[in-house]
Amino acid sequence: MSTVFSPLAATDLSAPSHHAAERAAMLARQSGGTLVLLNVLEKDALLELRRLFDTNAGALEETLRAQAGQALAQLAAELEANQPDAGAALRVERHLHEGTVLTSIAVQAEALGCNLVVVGAHGTGFMRHWLLGATAERLLRRTLLPVLVVKHAPQLAYRTVLVPVDFSHWAQRAIALARAMAPQATLVLLHACEIPFEGKMRFAGVAEDTILHHRHDIRREALARLDELARDAGLTPAQWQPLVAFANAPDLILEQEEEQGADLIVLGKHGSGMTEELLLGSVTKHVLGRARADVLVVR
Repeated sequence: MSTVFSPLAATDLSAPSHHAAERAAMLARQSGGTLVLLNVLEKDALLELRRLFDTNAGALEETLRAQAGQALAQLAAELEANQPDAGAALRVERHLHEGTVLTSIAVQAEALGCNLVVVGAHGTGFMRHWLLGATAERLLRRTLLPVLVVKHAPQLAYRTVLVPVDFSHWAQRAIALARAMAPQATLVLLHACEIPFEGKMRFAGVAEDTILHHRHDIRREALARLDELARDAGLTPAQWQPLVAFANAPDLILEQEEEQGADLIVLGKHGSGMTEELLLGSVTKHVLGRARADVLVVR
């Protein structure tokens, strides 16, 4: 049974968030779901408006709400009109909410029955890395839903999806969502290997041939586990390819994103407490900030 995506696209009505809305519309249209557009009027900004303008604040607030509502209606109309084939028409809901942005996104996505949150990347250069890392991290702490971070204006459906796996329980969920989101794409299942205490082994004088033998065994085992994972996920040989390398996971993911020409990376955020902090900081946050491709984070 195919997944029906009912995404919530959070938009501040900027160009990057417009790209996110376009991708969300593509996913909703291809699966027969409903697109929810959400614009949040920041509570703190409204409070500051009232403080600065006092008696005129009420009229200004109404003007802001009217402008935001009009912009949302225009965006919805554009997305509905962009009908690439003779399929079912796109269904779009519009919601204007007042509150704290990230909390509002998480709460409204659940309240409105959405099963995916789609947001745009903001800023450029160093600032883009910082904003993506900080903002996406805070959003991921507020929702259990998958979060798709869109980096570019979508032109086509995803064609090559990079799925890094560490053989934890989330891997099947990540693969299933990758297939649902990109049914025609090739999945690259990527595993980053390491030899425990490799540096200490060399320091202790262990022969290089012995270390290489261990590397060979670890790589062979990883390839076998990837093959088992793909079979359990119902993937045919034509739908996926394995990739195993000895490297630091975040750097390997970004390197292979470029080499494989991936336009989507699917990451699993798992663990709890200190484990979750370490995983989010070392892999997810790093990739979110530096990847050129869109990034889907799965809980």
